[in-house]
Amino acid sequence: MTLTSQQAALLLCRIPNLGPRRIKKLIDHCDGAKNVLKATLDKLLQINGVGPSHIKYLEGWKAHLPQLKKEEKRIKSQGLKPFIYQEKDYPLTLTHTADPPTVFFQKGTVNWKNPRIISIVGTRRPTAAGCRLCEQLLIDLAPYKPLIISGFAQGIDIVAHKKALDLGLETVAVLGHPFGEWYPPEHTKHVPALLKSGAFVSEFWSDDPFDRSNFLKRNRIIAGSAHATVVIESGSRGGSLVTAQHALAYHREVFAFPGRPSDEKRAGCLSLIKNDQARMIRHAKDFIQWMNWEEKAPKKNIQKNLFVELLPEERKILEQLEVASSIDEISLKCKQPIGSIASILLQLELKGIVRSIAGKKFERC
Repeated sequence: MTLTSQQAALLLCRIPNLGPRRIKKLIDHCDGAKNVLKATLDKLLQINGVGPSHIKYLEGWKAHLPQLKKEEKRIKSQGLKPFIYQEKDYPLTLTHTADPPTVFFQKGTVNWKNPRIISIVGTRRPTAAGCRLCEQLLIDLAPYKPLIISGFAQGIDIVAHKKALDLGLETVAVLGHPFGEWYPPEHTKHVPALLKSGAFVSEFWSDDPFDRSNFLKRNRIIAGSAHATVVIESGSRGGSLVTAQHALAYHREVFAFPGRPSDEKRAGCLSLIKNDQARMIRHAKDFIQWMNWEEKAPKKNIQKNLFVELLPEERKILEQLEVASSIDEISLKCKQPIGSIASILLQLELKGIVRSIAGKKFERC
């Protein structure tokens, strides 16, 4: 049976005991989902974390064909667009995480190549002040046209989505359940407006159970799809802090608003700031400064005599730094893995040719 890339990726999602992290390793090593299912035993055993038990499950992929056919019908009937890991339209931000969704489904349209993608998260029971803070942040950031990511939940999530729509900004709601129903039900009234200026995404299949753990699982997509995560209000525990931890693991910026020590709604924010896990911001101006979003006049390209010999791969990266760029942007331009880009940038920093600046960007010295 000849499989398409989409079918192969969908089948990998159904194979037990693999999971997104291991599937990413398989696809990267074999250069495509189709090649994973055709790979030899020796090739698969070269992958760290893949053993005989996993290969046994892989060899039984044909047993999952009935589920595949059912899901393909669902995708077509609901008008969903599948995004496949390693395909060209897959969001670059997610490819640079350790556990991206192998396939996620999207309803609606957004520009995933937006250079300013922010996830905004917070408690499901915000204060009035917290809601105003979220709305004012978006008002002040609106001129920069960011793409706003959140989880469509009660509280800060829905405040962020609604305000983004009011301001004409694109927004993405990451669901913790399959398409076919909306949760919470009272947010169904917001679906038409969001689909006009944004999209819903979900990695869950039609037969996946509605489970609380799925909402925590989807938080990695909220964090991984964004360049930065902002925590508006959060108690000492909750999904917002899980999202922040994912963002930190992905080497993304995390920001949090401070509050009074006695304020339980800001306990999580204060903890992130105290532990140097989040940058404290008071307003949008702080965020814009840290992310280096200010409009600056382009620098004149002055050739310096650095008396330093550069390797070909170092010269290639240096050529991309006519303007300040993030590792994601450099990786895309040079068509090289983010890991090798980070290593070369470090060498250039040590040579005094490149420096890191706010917003996790790099520029020529």
